Amino acid sequence: MSWTATRTVEFAHCDPAGIVFYPRYFEMINSVIEEFFAAHVNHPFAKMIFQGKNGMPTAQISVSFLTPGHLGDELAFSLHFPKVGTSSATLNMTCAHQGQTRFTVEQVLVRTDLSTGKSSPWPADIAEKLKSA
Repeated sequence: MSWTATRTVEFAHCDPAGIVFYPRYFEMINSVIEEFFAAHVNHPFAKMIFQGKNGMPTAQISVSFLTPGHLGDELAFSLHFPKVGTSSATLNMTCAHQGQTRFTVEQVLVRTDLSTGKSSPWPADIAEKLKSA
């Protein structure tokens, strides 16, 4: 099972040739994760950070860029969590345009207590929602 979000490649994402400047993809990746947590997990980043005093930094990320993206492309980002641990979760994401994969991602997120900077266990309800994506 996976969860999907869409993004349109905008002028701000591109170099002068109209090709996505790869660091902008990292912004899109984070935006999709933020949307996922708000829409699917019902735990928006603002609630997580300001009320829960927890963050979710990236401990590891690997991206394979397969084909370039272009201004105006409609991108479909599909994500799922094949592994959810006590305080970490491995995320797999695929970004495609019209069925052609632009890039793939494997990312490890770690739930972190912002007051101590140490890992913190996922609440059971959040862990279950991650597993269901």
